[in-house]
Amino acid sequence: MEWVRDNIRAFGGDPDRVTVFGQSADAGSIAALPAMPRAVGLFGRAIAQSVSGTFFSPELAADIATSCAAELGLRPTVAPAQLSAAGDVVGAKMAQWGERWGQAAHRSIPFSPVVEGDALPVAPWQALADGAGRDIELLVGHTRDEQRLLTALDGLLGQVTQEQAATALHVFGPGQDGARRYRDGFPAAGPDELYALVHSDWLFRMPSLHLAQAQTVAGGGAHVYELTWTAPGMGGALGACHGLDVPLTFGNLDRGQPAMLIGESPSPEAEALSARMRAAWTAFAAHGDPGWTAYDTEQRLVQLLDARPAVTAYPEATSRLIWQDHTFPVLPLIGR
Repeated sequence: MEWVRDNIRAFGGDPDRVTVFGQSADAGSIAALPAMPRAVGLFGRAIAQSVSGTFFSPELAADIATSCAAELGLRPTVAPAQLSAAGDVVGAKMAQWGERWGQAAHRSIPFSPVVEGDALPVAPWQALADGAGRDIELLVGHTRDEQRLLTALDGLLGQVTQEQAATALHVFGPGQDGARRYRDGFPAAGPDELYALVHSDWLFRMPSLHLAQAQTVAGGGAHVYELTWTAPGMGGALGACHGLDVPLTFGNLDRGQPAMLIGESPSPEAEALSARMRAAWTAFAAHGDPGWTAYDTEQRLVQLLDARPAVTAYPEATSRLIWQDHTFPVLPLIGR
């Protein structure tokens, strides 16, 4: 980003009009930038798609890194590429570390940004609440059914048991009564839906919403969206799943991996939605306005991205209320 600031004029750009954007773990990195002193002044707008809500304490990160290195029989100071390969091994069996690594282990997340007090002094939600993003315009959102693709990749789509759902609610629901609040809030939901809801909310949906809320409360500007268009792939079973926004954002609907979600021959509906998203993202980067009303904590208006787009009050109201008092703390090392 410093290089861009120093060189963008040579490419016809303006260092005072830089927009950064990313999706999933990259959206977590984008969310962290306003909290980083070195990044101040390097960008003016940010687009965060499905913000990953996991940030590690130094103790948790060091413990996971030590375990990754141990897979190679090395100390945790080897080249990052080697640690990454070992991380795949550790990630595949992280559940056994649940009592030590907590929620990160239960979701097999071996890598996340580390809030170590220097490069990243505090978690993004606290930074924005403290006003770090007042000079930054934010576009942030998530998909409606974030978890479904991840459940499918785990071979559990349509097969989640009552016990698995209960465990997910206990581990990831906010507070001591999180599981009860989900069951009360979604009384007709079966184990598959409850499992998908709490995972979606913990990892992506509520971190994204809370980022917008923190930005807005502190006096900054935020536009919020939810992608609700159902992916045609797998007979629509994936819904508006995690990652569906990526081919729509880039317009690469008929090449490579997107075919799994969108089908071999993208429909006119998919093409039109992709065009609208690309126009909105481009308009936001150019002018700070994607074409819908900014979010506030009274009306809570968001753009629904679907075959028939609409601006409406944030639709996941039950989840919002369940998580309204949650602060998304830095994940700690539980035991040694």
